[in-house]
Amino acid sequence: MKAPRIVIIGGVAGGASAAARARRHSEEAEIIVVERGPDVSFANCGLPYHIGGEIEDRSELALQTPESLRSLLNLDVRTLSEAIEIDPARQEVTLRSVRDGSLSHVGYDRLILSPGASPLRPPLPGINHPSILTLRNLHDMDRIMEKLDSAQSVAIIGAGFIGLEMAEQLVHLGKKVSLVELQPQVLPQLDAEMVQALERELSEHGIELILGDGIDGFEDRQGRPIAHLKSGRELVTDLVVLSIGVRPESQLAQQAGLELGPRGHIRVDAYQRTNVAHVYAVGDVCESPDPLLGGHVAIALGGPANRQGRTAADHIFLGDQALPYRGSIGTSIVRLFDQTAGIAGASERRLQMADLPYRTVTVNGPSHASYFPGASTITLKILWDPSDGRVLGAQAIGRDGVDKRLDVLATAIHGHLTIDDLVHLEFAYAPPFSSAKDVVNIAGFAATNIRDGMLVPVAHLEEVRDAQIIDVRPPAAVEKLPVPGARNIPLPTLRARLSEIDRDRPVCTICQMGKTSYFAARILANHGYDARSILGGAHHQAPRSA
Repeated sequence: MKAPRIVIIGGVAGGASAAARARRHSEEAEIIVVERGPDVSFANCGLPYHIGGEIEDRSELALQTPESLRSLLNLDVRTLSEAIEIDPARQEVTLRSVRDGSLSHVGYDRLILSPGASPLRPPLPGINHPSILTLRNLHDMDRIMEKLDSAQSVAIIGAGFIGLEMAEQLVHLGKKVSLVELQPQVLPQLDAEMVQALERELSEHGIELILGDGIDGFEDRQGRPIAHLKSGRELVTDLVVLSIGVRPESQLAQQAGLELGPRGHIRVDAYQRTNVAHVYAVGDVCESPDPLLGGHVAIALGGPANRQGRTAADHIFLGDQALPYRGSIGTSIVRLFDQTAGIAGASERRLQMADLPYRTVTVNGPSHASYFPGASTITLKILWDPSDGRVLGAQAIGRDGVDKRLDVLATAIHGHLTIDDLVHLEFAYAPPFSSAKDVVNIAGFAATNIRDGMLVPVAHLEEVRDAQIIDVRPPAAVEKLPVPGARNIPLPTLRARLSEIDRDRPVCTICQMGKTSYFAARILANHGYDARSILGGAHHQAPRSA
């Protein structure tokens, strides 16, 4: 094809990546980037960390300016210019100047839509109070920082990834923080038992957790936004930050006849093509093929947006010889003070909604060799397809090494590896870095034991009712972190003390992290007891009342 004119609506991750890749394909192509705001390429994932002061220099967030893009890539960058209409028949976009409202028209050979998604602002009473803000771009960040100069208390509505990042950073600034979440747990993307340590971490840092409660509306009281919760509670605060999700900016696409998914995302194929000829979509605005469960999925993350932009640009110049986008499994991670938590692939909730069969196991292991100073515990949960053992999802939480294990398991999911493969994955081992049996291997061991009938049933401590609880840790560990209602029989003495355990009642064993209790439960099961191992160990479960 002759050197094309490529019009890209929206910059940031997807649009800017597409523009840069297109320029590498052709020096002759005319590439026009249209951006409604003043900033065409910025690190929106870094915004909370500038608010909290960890990223000190604001300019570090502006990855590229219109001037640098013109200089480096010879782009025609049109900021403060809003696309208001697409005419697919004429292959033309109508633009309106944000400054003076004047209209202009620009034709295209190829059009890439990358308008992103906007934070949700539900139509609640009082929602337009000047101290109720959202965080999407540099301007939003500046407004929040300006309000924080005089705010002592802040309510964050929504305890997802961004809500937790904001909570951490506001504590660093010395603010009194309340965190409100409609679901009964923080970080609803993960399964409930995996976030208990995060909730403890939040409470230990003075953050008020209000879970299982939502917002009914707001009112102004002497300039302060007062939140009325569905429970009837009134939350008095100086500033509200909404973090309850995003909505794709797809109105323009809908008007142009592009196919949308059920939640309003532009539907694309593996080359980011829409159903309208010569029009592509990338980033938060689109939903692409789901490599894990089939169908389509929308993932609002910077990494997928960058890769989608590259794919769209490649297809413009290479056609179907381009490498197709393989889809996203939603690998995500968050740091919360001294804890790190993340997910790759499907959660139990998502698999249940899809009505797909699965099995799961949760294990604990050290971040590196336990005898080497500084080792901490990683709790790792994996989910797999019982028909073929293919890994479907993974969740992890701990103080160190969580990112490494999630990256390994994200690769395993993309590569269609099985629980058998996890058993034999080879890690870089030296005492400061890992263990001879890494926690990912341990998860593979446990999963294959379940499949092969070698693993005793497991239980959560709060689910135990009539069973005898046997704590198999050494007495010193029991004294340091007792489990109410449990009897201490250390593992080395268990065989000699079987007569102390009632054979007519179920038995649940517990240890520090779960591995020793598994050994104990196997001993008891082999001696004819109805035995279970308590999942996660004493350090991971809330103790039941005596």
